[in-house]
Amino acid sequence: MDVIEVRNVSNRLGQFRIEDLNFSIPKGYVTGFIGQNGSGKTTTIQMIMDVIRPKQGEIEVFGSSNTNPEMKQRIGFVYDELYMYDNFTISHMHKFIAPLYESWDDSLFERYRRAFELPMKQKLKTFSKGMKMKTSLLFALAHDPELLIMDEPTAGLDPVFRRELMDLLQELMLDSQRTIFFSTHITNDLDRLADYIVFIDNGRIKLQKSMAEIEEEFHLIKGTKEQLTAIGRDAFLGLRETGQGFTGLFQGDSTPLASGNQEMVVEKPSLEDMMYLMKGKKGAW
Repeated sequence: MDVIEVRNVSNRLGQFRIEDLNFSIPKGYVTGFIGQNGSGKTTTIQMIMDVIRPKQGEIEVFGSSNTNPEMKQRIGFVYDELYMYDNFTISHMHKFIAPLYESWDDSLFERYRRAFELPMKQKLKTFSKGMKMKTSLLFALAHDPELLIMDEPTAGLDPVFRRELMDLLQELMLDSQRTIFFSTHITNDLDRLADYIVFIDNGRIKLQKSMAEIEEEFHLIKGTKEQLTAIGRDAFLGLRETGQGFTGLFQGDSTPLASGNQEMVVEKPSLEDMMYLMKGKKGAW
């Protein structure tokens, strides 16, 4: 079952275009939504959350239109910034937010607040970047959402807290009924967390596959200029050339390429390698 379905969605914001988006988010897994800054990740999430409306296409969440207000009762949403009043405290924000959710759980709220070591009566404007992110997570998790949507939650955070956040998300996924949709341009955050990857580049979906499929299908090929000429540039999904040789992203069985080429190196690409090499290339895989 898919928790989110995006079908034939297009939009235009100024000079930026979202073109014919088609992807789905399976229930009970972590899906990483990757792409460089400005690729369309936040715009896509805003359309899913019905903050902005697409010009064409349809979006379903939990099997019904995303315009259904009851849908948001089942979602925890974490922005890249804390959109709360700077002069308010967590105690003040609790009074505003808790009544909005039928499934709000004060015991869960207090458990996360203590775990995150967040003060109830300190003004939010005095919080560090990490504390603000913890506060956003606190309010997103306190109603025990079925779907957690996170838009660049680790941007600007130190490596220690980023690791703590990944550990927390892994704990949350012990509940097989929960789903996480995680937008980021820091692909290292997804290496040990994501089950599926959706890659967007310049407003278009370039790839949607499971991490297992990516591990099996894609290869990073490094070799000499002569070897590249023999193979042909069209064999690669993405290619970077230097004066000494090339690095290319290849999909499929790489055995024939490497056979008899002792100087050729075949490696498993990281998500960062794939995002870098596929950027700007036409087509989807």
